[in-house]
Amino acid sequence: MPTLIVLRHAKAVAGLGIPDIDRTLNDRGRRDAAATGEWLRANDLAPDLVLCSTAARTRETLALLDVDAEVSFESGIYDNDADELLDLVGRSPDDAGRVLLVGHNPSVHQLVHDLAGESPDAFPTCALAVIDLPGAWPDVRPGLGTLRTVRTPKG
Repeated sequence: MPTLIVLRHAKAVAGLGIPDIDRTLNDRGRRDAAATGEWLRANDLAPDLVLCSTAARTRETLALLDVDAEVSFESGIYDNDADELLDLVGRSPDDAGRVLLVGHNPSVHQLVHDLAGESPDAFPTCALAVIDLPGAWPDVRPGLGTLRTVRTPKG
């Protein structure tokens, strides 16, 4: 049974005078990302594959997670479209039992809701959701997943 871990990037600096795609993490974001990586390892949720947006804040979040996995940087994740994220997840290779998707709101929150039929009311920076999926990656469809857990930096 494949497992999808959906992670919103950690807290970024304000965007004043910086192109959005180039925004990096602030101090809190760096702390939260490192703590999230520790949580993933402690809960035996290290991914086999990471699908990561090309934005600076998602790449920095991923680096601070310190996970040992194959990484595919996907520019389409930055487009913030939940249907596109679903298609991307469905193209994951069969040998990837756990896939981590590092992206942006509102599409990551919507993806969690679409797959599991439920989601938390809010999905703040560095929030993650773990979703168990039946079958194989190409069979992923809305409503088929089971939301196993949600983690936020403050909770």
